[in-house]
Amino acid sequence: MPCSFVAIDFETADAKRDSACAVGLTKVQDGKIVDQLYGLLRPPRRRFSSFCVRIHGIHWHDVKNAPTFGEFWIQHAHFLEGVDFLAAHNASFDRSVLATCCTLAGLPSPALPFVCTVDLARNQWNLRPTKLPDVCNFLGLSLSHHHAGSDAEACARIVMAAVEENQHCLAPFGL
Repeated sequence: MPCSFVAIDFETADAKRDSACAVGLTKVQDGKIVDQLYGLLRPPRRRFSSFCVRIHGIHWHDVKNAPTFGEFWIQHAHFLEGVDFLAAHNASFDRSVLATCCTLAGLPSPALPFVCTVDLARNQWNLRPTKLPDVCNFLGLSLSHHHAGSDAEACARIVMAAVEENQHCLAPFGL
């Protein structure tokens, strides 16, 4: 069964879910990557936690002239048109960042189910540990970890590998 989905990844400026400072989106249709989108975002606060900066390397000076999440999301709302689900590695994090940022911007959160590629890797290949670099290594995928664009593409390729192996669009996840 063909399926269409968008893999999404956020980087945040601090521990609060409203602080998205980068987003990556990779769109897949009929088993092929058809579009990719990456953007830096200006979070609601200038202060970045040193922990987050060590993880992704993004600083305030990198994003001070970037669009807010709301501005970015409105401009690129079409990116989710026609998709069956969203996918993310550790989906509860990305789902909560998306929902919180949408709420802050006064926008509706997408009413799409999420597939978690952590769960997918555990169920499909019985992998442990299931950190994104571990899953990518297992599947032979390249990764520039904690770059939202690279993480989103890797997540998309994990879903694509599972779908290809199962010859259907993630029936175990109800999709």
